[in-house]
Amino acid sequence: MSNPDTYYSRSEVSNSDLTELKNILHPRMQYGDKESAFRFGSLVDAIITEPARVDYYHLTVDDVQYTDDEFRHAQEMHKSLRMEARKDAFLAKVLECAETQRFMVNRSQLFTYCDFQFSLDTRCKWDWWLGSFGGDLKTTFASTEQQFEEAVDFFDWDRSRAWYMDIAHSDHDFIYAISKKNCRVFKKFINRYDEVYRRGREKYEELAFQFWCLTPQT
Repeated sequence: MSNPDTYYSRSEVSNSDLTELKNILHPRMQYGDKESAFRFGSLVDAIITEPARVDYYHLTVDDVQYTDDEFRHAQEMHKSLRMEARKDAFLAKVLECAETQRFMVNRSQLFTYCDFQFSLDTRCKWDWWLGSFGGDLKTTFASTEQQFEEAVDFFDWDRSRAWYMDIAHSDHDFIYAISKKNCRVFKKFINRYDEVYRRGREKYEELAFQFWCLTPQT
């Protein structure tokens, strides 16, 4: 473990690194403003999981400036999550007890791709960590359950969850996603070896192998 502020400057391979590699190897048409979506998602993440970074008076997170409308929208989404927790005992426990922005490093993690074994130093950072497993907070344009399920596959959230589970050696995982369109809260629970985990693991094993092939070995 180390200071979370240093996370993005670390050398271990992250799921985001795999995403960058996939975008290079398999480019596809970009829908919407990806940078704007990421920026707003970072605001929602900070309000819910790192409130100490949020300055409501100056409308900033660290040194990033937001508009009043962006803050109001993010706070409305946070309110929807809190309202959902009133009828979802597990979510209530997560919001009350989970350690937030916990990151992990796994040295020389073993991978197998087409019966070939190799290793990479890996890392991940959990939005929520509950001691033996954790989960992820997402913002989404999905407004229906079907659209949310499609987003899990399209945006490779299944790959992300399998990657995190295998770094932590955890058997369970979860996603809570808040709609940017109607503030509806979606949820997905993942167990080791279920369909979502297996699909995500297949995705990351291929990309991890490609990353290994393109990285000078010492």
